[in-house]
Amino acid sequence: MLTKIDLCSMALLKLGEKPIQSWTDDSVPAQLARTLFDSVIDSLLTLHPWRFATTVFVLPPNESGDFIIPSGVLRILHCDGKIIGDKIYSSAESVKLIAIERVPIEKMPSYFVTLAATKLAIEFCIPLTNDQTVMRMLIALYESELQSAKFIDSTTSVNQNIDNFSLINSRF
Repeated sequence: MLTKIDLCSMALLKLGEKPIQSWTDDSVPAQLARTLFDSVIDSLLTLHPWRFATTVFVLPPNESGDFIIPSGVLRILHCDGKIIGDKIYSSAESVKLIAIERVPIEKMPSYFVTLAATKLAIEFCIPLTNDQTVMRMLIALYESELQSAKFIDSTTSVNQNIDNFSLINSRF
């Protein structure tokens, strides 16, 4: 099972650094990992409507009649109401919300893990190596991996049967 330490260690290996052994190490790489990890992963998740991170919520109203956006939601793709702050206002009895939410590392597909490791390596690069050439190479790799990851994610789908479609039914 993949962990935060594993993902940060993958990033460090891309820089030619030693992997970290513990999240609480007092080393500079471990401190960078603790400081940057969550914000880097959250920003990657919000960058694209990743299918693996997309969730549909049907929200009930709270006691004041509005709807509270769940805390793990990073980006809202569609909402049946008006969003103000962390609340949704609607006169409906429930609100459908399609959103990108935080995903546990072990549920991230390999194409996203590779992308995340490269993005973390970019963030770690200057503080650890101070090498602009390596940074430029990592950015080029990241852009290529991002394009591939978006393509893989957008073309991965479940085959949907077309039921009760008049043109198909008329053929048979």
